Amino acid sequence: MLNANLSTDELVNAALHRQEGELSANKAFAVKTGMRTGRSPKDRFIVLDDVTRDAVDWGTVNQAISMDKFTQLWHKVSAYLETREHFQSRLQVGADDSYSVVVTVTTEHAWQNLFTYNLFIREVTSETVHQWQLLSAPNFHADPNVDGTHSEAAVIINFTERKVLVCGTHYAGEMKKAMFSVLNFLLPDEDVLPMHCAANSGKQGDVGLFFGLSGTGKTTLSADPERLLIGDDEHGWSSQGVFNFEGGCYAKCIDLKADKEPVIWNAIRYGSIMENVVLDPHSKQPCYEDDSFTQNTRAAYPREHIELRVKENRAGHPSSVLFLTCDLFGVLPPVAELTLEQAAYYFLSGYTALVGSTEMGSTDGIQTTFSTCFGAPFFPRPAAVYAELLMKRVAETNAKVYLVNTGWTGGSYNAQGKRFAIPVTRAIVSSILNNNVHHADKKIMPGFNFLIPKALPGIDAHLLDPIQSWTNQDAFQVAQKKLIQLFQNNFTKFDVSSEIMAAGPVS
Repeated sequence: MLNANLSTDELVNAALHRQEGELSANKAFAVKTGMRTGRSPKDRFIVLDDVTRDAVDWGTVNQAISMDKFTQLWHKVSAYLETREHFQSRLQVGADDSYSVVVTVTTEHAWQNLFTYNLFIREVTSETVHQWQLLSAPNFHADPNVDGTHSEAAVIINFTERKVLVCGTHYAGEMKKAMFSVLNFLLPDEDVLPMHCAANSGKQGDVGLFFGLSGTGKTTLSADPERLLIGDDEHGWSSQGVFNFEGGCYAKCIDLKADKEPVIWNAIRYGSIMENVVLDPHSKQPCYEDDSFTQNTRAAYPREHIELRVKENRAGHPSSVLFLTCDLFGVLPPVAELTLEQAAYYFLSGYTALVGSTEMGSTDGIQTTFSTCFGAPFFPRPAAVYAELLMKRVAETNAKVYLVNTGWTGGSYNAQGKRFAIPVTRAIVSSILNNNVHHADKKIMPGFNFLIPKALPGIDAHLLDPIQSWTNQDAFQVAQKKLIQLFQNNFTKFDVSSEIMAAGPVS
């Protein structure tokens, strides 16, 4: 039986009736996603055909599958859903009608339909020719020997037929990221830079972008009580400005506290979905500090749950672009101002750490990584396509680009270092957004050769130059040399101009 275009109340009631989860004390709908509590990169495919053959950067991230295998599996999943109660919504991805897609989402579970109802844009205003279909059947298991998959789970994008197929996984983030990948492929042809970033706006319309992997601070730092949120994860930057791809937010919940992240705390209420958050068995209060299911606990809620938001879901050009990096070495400064070429270098590098990774198979809770464009799993085209668009937009708008370390200082992870406290990082971000960093007296940091401020209001000066925060200066030099070598080794895979190559660190 098909249930089409249900409201939030109807979807919550259906999910309760079907015993797909339970209401928490805060009235959010709490679900468990079973063995898959994050994305499964090894199970993601793109159909290889004339549209994608020469346009996709094929490899371990963008894996190919044949049209025949896709068609076979699509028919099987469609037939499977037809024999069961299922749910359907017609939604939009992209808040700028000129660059959006419309997607009909069909899900096996009511709660997964509510997830997309929260995360995508509910009101379809676009007349785009890009009409997509998305099927999600968590309880349908693919057969690798027959279907050409690697396991019982699969996420497959078909750009020619405009279809996305998700099966064998209950983790709803696969649907969100699949549609993100769709726009990441389509928009460069429209001269639009797709970005894995959060965005907010000051009361005067000054826009800030926050690039970074999950756990490095995108959602936390963009949810600022003093600023208006545009979105927390996925945006496009056109010649006219910035626009959100989504209609909601997908926030990490681990260690969530009302005093430190009040915007997110208050947004998680009736109509929201909580994935893998442990509930107290008696009070049903969320135990946000409990990671017994996973570090990657999540909440999906609509933008309407955030009072301080940009109603139009889009804004003008950014004045500040922040690359959030969680440095485990404790070597990078809390803030550095980058040149245009340095911006391209660190954008392509995407250096950070996997913090409570969103990916299956990550057994270590935190580890160093280089994720191109701060979101390598979601960008189908060669990295240079996105880097060139970033440089074009920054040059056109004179936006200032900053590297912001939300990781360790005073020493390395698992050594003598400590992670920057959220209030310190918030103060750094405020200094960026109000132009204090840009106008501050600066010096060149040896090795990395970018500019760091000598002093900022309300911030201990010794934190601004990382070597000063280490008690063992020799240990700092060893750590810095090791990190620089990692940067240099990683960057050998890129074919870029000599100016961008020279913008990297030197030992």
